[in-house]
This record gives sequence, C-alpha cells and structure tokens, in this order.
Amino acid sequence: MSSPPTADLERLLDHLVASGVEFILIGGAAAVWHGAPVTTRDIDIVHRRSDDNAARLLGALEELDVHIIEPAKRRLKPSLEMLLGNGQLNLATSLGPVDVLCQLHDGRGYEDLVEHTVLATGDAGELLILDAVTLVEIKSAIGRYRDKLAVAYLLTLIENKS
Repeated sequence: MSSPPTADLERLLDHLVASGVEFILIGGAAAVWHGAPVTTRDIDIVHRRSDDNAARLLGALEELDVHIIEPAKRRLKPSLEMLLGNGQLNLATSLGPVDVLCQLHDGRGYEDLVEHTVLATGDAGELLILDAVTLVEIKSAIGRYRDKLAVAYLLTLIENKS
C-alpha cells in the first residue's frame, strides 16, 4: 500500500488524538517511536470499541475524507458497525493510510492491550503506544519478513535499555 503524496502521518495521529479518540498505536509507527530504524507508510491502531469512541473515531476519519482501500477503488465508506466489529479496516484518508484493527490476530483488543502501553505526550495531547516487548511478541507471531527486521531492532533496543 502506498501513501498519497501528501501523507502526513504525524498530523493524522494528532488529528485522532485531538478528536478524543481512544486508541493504541501499534505496528511500524510504534516501532519507529521506540527507536527502530524502519520506515512505515501508514499507521496501525487498535481502538476502544465502545459506542462513543467508535463514533468519535468515525467522525474524525470522516473529516479526513476516509474511504476503505479495496481493489475496485469504489471509495466505500466505513461504518460505525464496522468499527464496533472484530475485523480490520484498511483505510485511506487525506493525511495518509490508517489500518484500524478492532482486535489483533490473536483476539486481543484495546482493553487487553492498554496495560502494555507507554504514554507519549505531544502537541495534540496524550498518545498510547504499544510497549516494545508486546510489539515484539505481536510482530514475531505475524512472521512477515519486514516484521522480522523490526523485531531484531526492537530486541536490540530492549536489551540496551536493560
């Protein structure tokens, strides 16, 4: 998946935070935050699946002309029901792509992961980021080549912090 030329993932994160969306940053962007020298073209989040939070998330995304990334390029819009479900939505916004995971491949959702986060404070407010140890666990289980590279870097960073 490639980013639009105007992708600004930092502004995308700031927008979600400023909109009051409760979510945890995971994936490549979390690895970058922890110091792994990897690149990412999107952000991956796991959001709290409450009615109010899912509505805030949908509203924030709609402000960014959100649509589902799909082969036919029909610009389908995500729904509240989708955000309250169990799946993953690969979305495009005017600020760049965001993968919204209702839960991880192993069934863990926001409530299960929140105790495995670190808090970062930025201009827009506070952001929860999956801790490096849990990120390694998740990326190791997925087993993609690019995840194996991130895992190697993250393990080195964890070891050096000990």
